[in-house]
Amino acid sequence: MSTKEAYKDKTEAEVDLAQAKLTELKAKAKGSAADAQIKDSDQIDELEQKVNATSGKLKELGEAGEDSWEQLKAGVEHGWDSLSSAVRDAVAKFKK
Repeated sequence: MSTKEAYKDKTEAEVDLAQAKLTELKAKAKGSAADAQIKDSDQIDELEQKVNATSGKLKELGEAGEDSWEQLKAGVEHGWDSLSSAVRDAVAKFKK
């Protein structure tokens, strides 16, 4: 397995975990009171956008040639950092 494929597989697994956490948060938001649900919905929408953006970057990385994927790696890492931070914040908020 090439370094590119290993990196892509690892990051895809992390995005899958974030997607699972997003699904869990959506379920919790449905149980919230109406006012809180609106606020929760906004945060969940933001997380969903970040998951989609990171998935899109991963798709670009997967389609890149062996000689050019390193150039896309920084964008994937930035997207993942943003997504993982947003997931941590949302999880902390829902624990309150």
